[in-house]
Amino acid sequence: MAKRKKKIAYLDEIESSDDVRIPANPLERVIGQEHAVKIAKIAAKQRRHLLLVGAPGVGKSMLAQGISFLLPKPNYEISVLHNAKTPERPILEVRTREQVLKENDEKKEELGKIVEPKDAPVFVAEKLGFRCRRCGFISSSTLSYCPNCGADKHIGKNTISPFGDIIMGMQNEQVQTRIFATRTLPDGREEHYVYEKTPDDKIRVMRLDELKKERERSKKKRNIIVPLNRNPFVRTSGASETELLGDVKHDPYGGHPEIGTPPYMRVVPGAIHEAHEGVLYIDELSTLSELQRYLLTAMQEKKFPIVGRNSTSTGAVVRVDDVPCDFIFVGAVNINDLGSLFPALRSRIRGEGYEVLLRTWMEDNEENEARLAQFVAQEIKKDGKIPPMSKEGIKEIIKIARRWARQYDNAKGLTLRLRNLAGVIKLAGDLAIMDGVEMIDVKHIKEAMINGKSVEEQIQEMYGDWWKAAGADMGIKMKQGGTGIV
Repeated sequence: MAKRKKKIAYLDEIESSDDVRIPANPLERVIGQEHAVKIAKIAAKQRRHLLLVGAPGVGKSMLAQGISFLLPKPNYEISVLHNAKTPERPILEVRTREQVLKENDEKKEELGKIVEPKDAPVFVAEKLGFRCRRCGFISSSTLSYCPNCGADKHIGKNTISPFGDIIMGMQNEQVQTRIFATRTLPDGREEHYVYEKTPDDKIRVMRLDELKKERERSKKKRNIIVPLNRNPFVRTSGASETELLGDVKHDPYGGHPEIGTPPYMRVVPGAIHEAHEGVLYIDELSTLSELQRYLLTAMQEKKFPIVGRNSTSTGAVVRVDDVPCDFIFVGAVNINDLGSLFPALRSRIRGEGYEVLLRTWMEDNEENEARLAQFVAQEIKKDGKIPPMSKEGIKEIIKIARRWARQYDNAKGLTLRLRNLAGVIKLAGDLAIMDGVEMIDVKHIKEAMINGKSVEEQIQEMYGDWWKAAGADMGIKMKQGGTGIV
């Protein structure tokens, strides 16, 4: 017998699914598709495109996610900035990780120095609303009246009057949040300062050069459409053009500078942009239809504009050109739908990647039985709501996999149509929970097989054929043999 690989827990080495080691690498969790896993690792390292062809539930999406797991962290952030001259043409800005981190560090840098209100010049503390002009008592700037003498802190010291509540509107000074001041240095030069209130009710003192730096920080009006720290795996479908290619939102106020939303803030990235430096996965690729042409352009150019896609919307006049979209494309399709793919798109994938046909069954041997045990453990952990499965329960799952391989593929092996098998595992787990036991056993799996039948199987058992079922659904009794009406 060949030497066993320690990374696989064989059935004679475990007592339940809790004893099975689950790999940290998502690609190692793909069961029975060793050739596809090898190609996926190449695609991740060499940044190649991939077309996965096979039946539903054999691991296509897991392969795509596994590729993204092997990629390095994204290094670029994509933003659009306000264009003061032409707002309908927002400015595109692509920054490296180093630039983003540097700017974030600068934002954290505290400009100037913080002082207590009692340490600030008297006139500054008064104008900022800290010091009472009558008694000099220091209190919070949020208080309009001095808690010591009751005077209104916003009325001049020399205008305190018993009729202040009547003439307050004429005598109140507006509370300021920023005060400019000048002091003369020993050498005769003048130094300019700015005093401003802080959110924690203190005073910050800045020189004019520090104020200028702060203004530069807030000057750029930025809309980050693809953040630096993002998920490198983007999954989408052909259901929406805007979801795939991006859009510019409608503004009922037409981007009015005072009450509207400026164009740069209405730019929405598409999946092709969000997948920049990562993986764009499209299941049921054939459903893209004409959108395959746009996808092909994005793959060729590695950049694609974001425009308003509704001609009646205010976003229709907004456009951002050359938005980066350099992604690894992974498309999934069933064998019967291969003919609906654009030849040019398939040519692009084959020219810069690979086409892989996934298997629907694997050899029936001890090692693959262990892989099915790993699959059971993975599904239980992923679900998070069902108990572990006993060794005997795992053996029953293997029997089902063996039976389904004969039933669906006329093969002497173990099925790889694992999505349906996962449904059996979850239903058996729910039944174990309802029984109040701490482990899924054979009886739960057998009961799940009975209760988890497809609607087609249930129709066959209840009515015998589709015609009788259809008649019953309409309240019509069909003749024997399924034709005519009694």
